[in-house]
Amino acid sequence: MAREHGFTLIEVLITAAIVATLASIALPLSELAAQRSKETELRRALQQIRDALDAYKRASDEGRILRSTDQSGYPPTLVALVDGVTDVKSPSHATIYFLRRIPRDPLYADTTTPAERIWGLRSYESPPTDPKPGKDVFDVYSLSARTGLNGIPYKEW
Repeated sequence: MAREHGFTLIEVLITAAIVATLASIALPLSELAAQRSKETELRRALQQIRDALDAYKRASDEGRILRSTDQSGYPPTLVALVDGVTDVKSPSHATIYFLRRIPRDPLYADTTTPAERIWGLRSYESPPTDPKPGKDVFDVYSLSARTGLNGIPYKEW
């Protein structure tokens, strides 16, 4: 028997319920995907900065960077990684650069703050359980108070 009126009220309600159920599943999945993407960016940014810090320290230990005996060999600031330092072993005193730019913390909301000011800094003399800035930059961490999908606070990554 053919219908003359289109959809019945029950068919409309069932369709609406199915659409609502699908929407309630899709929204958390898209939020989860966005968080995963930011976490991937955070891992990449932390790795880039830490690799640059280690490269600076290696160059310092090799005697390519001039330092006094009371210095750790780590850069005094994150900006030093971008600005570069003079290679004292190079005959032409070439500049050694460790980063093209300081990566941004994707969890830091204010995009107008300079990248060198959005990271927590840990100096060489600072204990790992209570990181504090000092006269050098030994490590960086996220200033986010949130926790990652792995259950570990971002500041401990």
